[in-house]
Amino acid sequence: MTDKTSNKMWGGRFAAGPDAIMEAINASIGFDQRMAAQDIAGSRAHAAMLAATGVITDSDADAIREGLLTVLSEIENGNFQFSTALEDIHMNVEARLKEIIGEPAGRLHTGRSRNDQVATDFKLWVRDQFDAAEKGLLALIGALVDQAEAGADWVMPGFTHLQTAQPVTWGHHMMAYVEMFGRDLSRVRDARKRMNESPLGSAALAGTSFPIDREMTAEALGFDRPTANSLDAVSDRDFALEFLSTASICAMHLSRFAEELVIWSSAQFRFVTLSDRFSTGSSIMPQKKNPDAAELIRAKVGRIFGANTALMMVMKGLPLAYSKDMQEDKEQVFDAADNWMLALAAMEGMVKDMTGNRESLAAAAGSGFSTATDLADWMVRVLKVPFRDAHHVTGALVAMAEGRGVDLPDLTLEDMKSVHEGITEDIFSVLGVENSVNSRMSYGGTAPAQVRAQVARWKEILG
Repeated sequence: MTDKTSNKMWGGRFAAGPDAIMEAINASIGFDQRMAAQDIAGSRAHAAMLAATGVITDSDADAIREGLLTVLSEIENGNFQFSTALEDIHMNVEARLKEIIGEPAGRLHTGRSRNDQVATDFKLWVRDQFDAAEKGLLALIGALVDQAEAGADWVMPGFTHLQTAQPVTWGHHMMAYVEMFGRDLSRVRDARKRMNESPLGSAALAGTSFPIDREMTAEALGFDRPTANSLDAVSDRDFALEFLSTASICAMHLSRFAEELVIWSSAQFRFVTLSDRFSTGSSIMPQKKNPDAAELIRAKVGRIFGANTALMMVMKGLPLAYSKDMQEDKEQVFDAADNWMLALAAMEGMVKDMTGNRESLAAAAGSGFSTATDLADWMVRVLKVPFRDAHHVTGALVAMAEGRGVDLPDLTLEDMKSVHEGITEDIFSVLGVENSVNSRMSYGGTAPAQVRAQVARWKEILG
């Protein structure tokens, strides 16, 4: 296939080819060749429909089908010569098809335009990425549920402001991320359902006068229905924006968890040990084990956020219908998709392989006056003291313990009575971290029984 065909593909309106600069800025084949399989699938469905409606003959449709399979095989085998002069994947495929089958190739484009063709290809590609994201999220959620089940009763500190707050369980913390990624899964499924309408047959912007059957091509390509407005169909990139928005929220969740893994695996915390598969060493410090996979996940959110912002900027000022600006949509989505899928897979691997250090978690759970709220709650529940008063008494006891360099359970009953004479020996039944977490039996609470109930619920969801 040669570049001599380029002007013919454009038609008689252009007497000479574009110069090198125009060719460079206009061509998209360098990146949209990733949509080759989707482009050929769309063309095969379109050709079959044209034959079924009598627009082209069955023999032409058969030739087109076989020729397209040959083109796909060449692309998959790395034997296809892509041409920048032919601009994009659509024209590259059509030109090669003509070389293979001759005249029937020219009938393939009947009743469609590159505008609806690229919208269809791109939708098919994004839909595949949504499916891949769903698979990745299900695997990650499953790994987190397994961690939660294994450590449903392990105590650890819960934090607010990265300061010790109240004891929680390891399982409860893992299940918090299950809920986060569960919402991401819901967004993926919701967006995929909304985007699943076929633009094919909308043509340039106004539809076509040929008696095409858009329901047939929609069904053949796995869409739920054809799009209802041709102007909107060729100018819509909401599906790509929703993909990037969904990816951005999920990447933010991945980044938050990555940050915790970086902190937790440090020598100062020692909450988790990451496997060697997802860590690296230092070139100069032999004691180092760096959580590089987590750090790279944390960084990738910037690329995904950036892609979302970039495409928003591309689309924000475009009048209906198609504008060439929209060629700038794919590179952003391709890059974001690559990085999202990689981050999901890396996080799943880290979660599956990581080991929670139960002793370190428990030691940290009992420090930092983590049961202070339990003391205040006990005074409200047993002594009927107003919560604000109980809060004040607890604060005074924390100050006393802090001044002595001990924790609340280390104070004597006499120490506590000196602040509030109503306190009894029973107070020590709530000050242990095990007692604290076991008492949090409200729905969604950190008690091991509640964690196990949520694990069971998610196991049922995951099937």
